[in-house]
Amino acid sequence: MLEAALHETHVDMKKILGILCLLVAVCLVTASLSDSFLSAYNVENVLRRSALFGILSIGVAFVIITGGIDLSLGSVVCLVGCALPWLLTVHHWPLLIALLAVLAIALAIGLFHGLLITKLRIQPFIVTLCGLLLYRGIARGFTADQTVGFGSEFKTLRLLATWKLPFLPGFDLPAPLLFLGVVAVVAAIFLNRTIFGRYLLALGRNPQAATYSGIPTERMTLLAYVVSSGLAGVGGVLFVLDVNSAQPVDFGNFYELYAIAAAVLGGCSLRGGEGSIAGVLVGATLMQVLRNMITLVTTRNNVEFAIIGAVILVGVIADEITRRIAARHKAAQALQNAQG
Repeated sequence: MLEAALHETHVDMKKILGILCLLVAVCLVTASLSDSFLSAYNVENVLRRSALFGILSIGVAFVIITGGIDLSLGSVVCLVGCALPWLLTVHHWPLLIALLAVLAIALAIGLFHGLLITKLRIQPFIVTLCGLLLYRGIARGFTADQTVGFGSEFKTLRLLATWKLPFLPGFDLPAPLLFLGVVAVVAAIFLNRTIFGRYLLALGRNPQAATYSGIPTERMTLLAYVVSSGLAGVGGVLFVLDVNSAQPVDFGNFYELYAIAAAVLGGCSLRGGEGSIAGVLVGATLMQVLRNMITLVTTRNNVEFAIIGAVILVGVIADEITRRIAARHKAAQALQNAQG
């Protein structure tokens, strides 16, 4: 058992190291092709976007680890990102009440998804695909398809996303990095140091065996979807504070693809049962560096989604190859133990 755990940890470290090397290579290539890549402004912008998408990616990683999927993240970001300025500027809700309300909506969405999946046994793909359409439609409905924003108000609130922490002369750390740091540390401790994290991994590896072992699989599934939607809500708040306004037609469009791609690149298996927070963070950063490279180096920004699709495909292929190698190693080890 210990040897198997050590082997699994070794495989995870190899995945993280591999994606980290790829990130470094992409950074070096982009820096050699564009002089502005390493400018303080551009690096701060990449870090800000990486932090914002990193929060979403950690959330969806919890769902993927259980063997599920969440396609509704972008629409949850849209719903929360439109609802917050709408409540504050149109209906003049108190700031704290409005923040709590939009975050409660995000958590309720996750609970709703989890109940449909665990109680009615509806496939996660169908549940969250319907959510993708439903929540954006709701946002377009209550805003009448009009752009909502803060204007010149709530400048102090916007500091949550726009404030910069002095770090080096001429270079500051964007505030969303602090939120990402807190989320990542809590998520890593939960996943790696608590019994509930082990439950999530066990659920993803073999749901039936996890149930027979006494693991509360339904509660773990509920937890995963609540975490995913909850972090999408946090991301929606930070995204709209960062850009100051939201257009419900396209705000948050395809954000779920960036999050899923980051999680898959970071070592989360779409089959479930595998994943690390460190890998997800590297994957999220790589996705934003690739986006930045497309913007700086080429004039064809329309190839961005082709690259995302290729990244997800490569991640799935690599995951399948890794699984087969691991299965062969386990079979060889079992045969060796039997002969010994």
